[in-house]
Amino acid sequence: MTPYAADTHPEALEVQLNLFRNMTGQQRVAKAISLSGQVIAMSKAAIRRQHPEFTEQQVVLMFIEQNYGPNLARAVESYLKTK
Repeated sequence: MTPYAADTHPEALEVQLNLFRNMTGQQRVAKAISLSGQVIAMSKAAIRRQHPEFTEQQVVLMFIEQNYGPNLARAVESYLKTK
């Protein structure tokens, strides 16, 4: 079996996988949404650490640029200027 996380002990990984296997579909979706939210929050926190001078809007725009590309970030920035 290929490890999903190189830093996770194989026995711990097996426990995690069994927990996921025993979840209902609704629980899996909820877990995926929760984990996605955590990753987004950590990514924005890293941007804030690297750029403490950024406003919250600048943090969001940098996040968009890093994850979805500069074209979308500039389009969002242009849209926000009209509001």
